[in-house]
Parts: sequence; C-alpha cells; structure tokens
Amino acid sequence: MSETHTTTDVTALVAAIGRAAREASRVIARAPTAAKNRALEVAAEALVDREKSILAANARDVKEARRGREGGGRKDGADDAFIDRLALTAKAVEEMAEGLRQIARLPDPVGEVTDLRYRPTGIQVGRMRVPLGVVGIIYESRPDVTADAGGLCLKSGNAAILRGGSEALHSNAAIAACLHAGLKAAGLPETAVQFVGTPDRAAVGELIAAEKYVDVIVPRGGKGLVARISQEARVPVIKHLDGVCHVYVDEGADPAKALAIVENAKTQRYGTCNTMETLLVAEAAAPAVLPAIGRMFAAKGVEMRACPAAKAVLAGAGLADVKDATEDDWRAEYLAPIVAIAVVRGIDEAIAHIAAYGSQHTDAIVTPDWGRAQRFLREVDSASVMVNASTRFADGFEYGLGAEIGISTNKLHARGPVGLEGLTSQKWIVLGDGHVRG
Repeated sequence: MSETHTTTDVTALVAAIGRAAREASRVIARAPTAAKNRALEVAAEALVDREKSILAANARDVKEARRGREGGGRKDGADDAFIDRLALTAKAVEEMAEGLRQIARLPDPVGEVTDLRYRPTGIQVGRMRVPLGVVGIIYESRPDVTADAGGLCLKSGNAAILRGGSEALHSNAAIAACLHAGLKAAGLPETAVQFVGTPDRAAVGELIAAEKYVDVIVPRGGKGLVARISQEARVPVIKHLDGVCHVYVDEGADPAKALAIVENAKTQRYGTCNTMETLLVAEAAAPAVLPAIGRMFAAKGVEMRACPAAKAVLAGAGLADVKDATEDDWRAEYLAPIVAIAVVRGIDEAIAHIAAYGSQHTDAIVTPDWGRAQRFLREVDSASVMVNASTRFADGFEYGLGAEIGISTNKLHARGPVGLEGLTSQKWIVLGDGHVRG
C-alpha cells in the first residue's frame, strides 16, 4: 500500500491497513531469519537502483515544503532546519541502504530461549523472545525513518504501519516501495510493511486508537507530536517527550576530562535529544573547571544562562556576557547553542536537581570517585546514566544495537535506545513430559 490515497474515508482506510497488518504479522512472526535477511538485502539493492526516482520524489516534497502547501499546515513555507531534515542526497540514500544491510547482519532475537531451568516438579521453565505484533510508527520530516523503522520491524518479526509527515509523502512512498520489493522477493507479504499514504491528519488519530489492530505506537518527531500521541493514544506508546540531559562535574574531577566531555555533550550536535542542556558543577570544582568551560562556550558562540554562583565564577574569568538563568531554563530542551549552568553544593544537590528538572533521558557524572559514581548510577532515574562519558553516546548504534527505532523514557518494556530486542517481548515457556500438577 505505497500509493497515495485520496479517499476521504480515513477510518475505513486505517481499518483496512490494520486488518492487513494483523494478518501479515502472523506470517512475519514465524518467518525464517534467512527470509527476513533476504528481504532486507533486496530492499537495500532497490534503494540504490531506484536512487534517481527517490531523489526526484524527494525534490518534489522539498519544493512543495518551500513554497508551503495550502491545507498542509505550512502555508508560510518551511524553515531551513525543517528542509535540512526533509532533504535527501545520494549519500543519504546509500546510508539508508547500508542501514538495511546492517540490520540484516544483526542477530535475530525472535525465538531466543533464555533462563531455561528445571523446577522441583521436573518441568523446565524458561522465556522465549517473541515479536510485539503490529507496530505503528508516526514520524515527521525525515524520510530515512521509513527505511530504518520498516527494516527494524521486519527483522524483529513485526508488521509495521508507517505514517510519515505529509511533507514527505512522495519520498516515503518511494522508499516504502523498495521495502515491498524486498518482501516480495523473499516470499513474504508486502503488507508486513505498509505506508499510510493519505496526508489527512485524521489518520494519526485513527491509528493511535486502533487497539484491535495495533499493539504499540512509536512516535518520532517534535515535542508537540509526541505530547499529542501520549495524551490521546489508546494503544501503548514507546516514547520520550523531552531530552533535558545533564552533565554533573563532581568535586575532584580532572579539568581536562571535564572540558572534553562537556564540549562534546553540548557542541558536537545541538539538535539531538541526547545533547546536554544543563551543566551542573560542584562548588568545590567550579573555580578549577568552569572558567575553561565558559571560554570554550564563548568561543563556539554558545549562549550561557547561569545561576548567580556560576555567573560570578564566569565573571571572575572575564566572561561577562552571561545571562541570568530563570526557572524555565532548568526545564528547557533548547536544541540550540544555549546552555544552562548551575553551581551545586555537591552530588546530593546535583541528583536532586536532576530529579526535579530532568526528563529521565540521559544524565552523566564526571568524577574520579567510584563511590560517588555508583551513587549517581543507582539514584539518577534516567533511561541512560553515564560515568565519565558524554551524553552523546546515548544511541542505539553506540550501544551495539546496530540501529534504533527511537529512544524510550518509559519504565515498562523498552527503556533507552530501542533496537531489535526492544521491539520484542518475552513469553514464558514450559517443557514437560506428561507432567501434571499434584
């Protein structure tokens, strides 16, 4: 279903897609690893072979986004950052293809049996990893999500329903067609990966309420999209709303190490969810580490918003162009060259600050003290907690997952980067030989 739909009956459309996905999910769940890998490899070849048509479809989307589409929600056109997320290049198409090849090379989690052990009654009890079923992915702007999400769902034995943004309609359809080519070549149902081809936003509401057909929803996009889905969905959601990530520089931290970690965490990329937004510095460490960090931020054009104590230390180092931090700054996900800085009394206050203002995404400590590092690891309630490392490592590829469908701050099921294993669940299995319970 990669064609662009024009039907106004969105309810019927989503129901039809859902029924087909549910049926396909039973087939893809039992598909051999070799068949799934074959589908991924052929889809990767199709992406490369169809590069020109994919880029032509993307050029059409970009052109329409630039001028704005009446009724598409962007009447005044789109800004440069939005266009950057939407636009594809030949290199991007090859990277999508390589991403599918990498997924094909990953171990298949489906059917893995763990913790098998004998019970006193003589039965064996263990757990088997199984697909979730039908995964709905709702995303904005980035057409590469079509390939990544479709590929990950396919390898993990799930059927996927992809609903990309209306601004990437033609790009997403062209990429989804490559996934269908792979499924067909492997003898698997093309409905295992379906693209919702209508620009009607009502389709999102229908999809997140389709409890009969969809087992989980994964939103990929801005805070507004994720908030709406989290609030309105009747289907379980794997999501994170904000990436308010912290680095805490503890007393006794090596100044050079602290500078390197803070610089990477904030300035390697500004617009990612694992970028540091708030820097916390122990008051005992501030005179030794904060001036060099402040000079680095100033040299890179990063706007600093600091508490009075941090502002005083920075001013003493000749850094006068520092703004006063407000209460809102401690909760801000800037996704921009802006950083909030606070001096805290020590690790207790740092952990309390993170608990009060953080988003349970990723937080890091820079410390030479292993005891305080262990406290930070235990007490900071975030999906990823790091010691002496940049928050930018919170990524599926860096964690050895090969790829990720998103980052989850949920506490149930998947947490942190969600890869193949996060798209599966476990069921109990019992092996006996005529055993009955006495």
